[in-house]
Amino acid sequence: MVDGVDTFMEMLQKGARILDVGCGTGIKTAVLMGKGFSVTGVDFSEKMIEIARRNVPEAKFEVWDLMDLGKMEQKFDAVFAQAVLLHIPKRDIPAALRILAGRLVPGGYLYVAVKERRTNEGEEEVVKENDYGYEYERFFSYFTLEDAKNFIKDAGLAIRYESVTSSGRRNWIQIIGQCGHSQENR
Repeated sequence: MVDGVDTFMEMLQKGARILDVGCGTGIKTAVLMGKGFSVTGVDFSEKMIEIARRNVPEAKFEVWDLMDLGKMEQKFDAVFAQAVLLHIPKRDIPAALRILAGRLVPGGYLYVAVKERRTNEGEEEVVKENDYGYEYERFFSYFTLEDAKNFIKDAGLAIRYESVTSSGRRNWIQIIGQCGHSQENR
């Protein structure tokens, strides 16, 4: 997924304010900060935010649910949502993207990475995993490139970059949308 992330960072000016949605333990937050950006990381998991604060003490981290970000007062030059929307039911994606777009200043960028839907595969599933020494379930939504592009456009963003990249067992769709200069607050 590196090409899309690099392209996203190249679109931004040094010091740009980025909202890292679903920041988890702060791994990508640290990468973005290392490139000279001012990053605020948000995640709905208090435990993840606790770990992120330890991992990247110079960053700002807050506990937020993506669907509540419309209540956030700050606006950002960019929103980074890598491997986040894939954990949201498809029926909620339009609202989630409108919320993320609403956090952007005019001309701001939204980076999204989601898993590509395979042929003959459903759009959503719950997967049992055991990669942390215990079994747990996670919800996934899968997308076609056209689905993802339409969701971005419907949120009022112009598509500035798109790619489908192979990464291990699954292809990833990366899209960068840009907020129009006259977009109203959402």
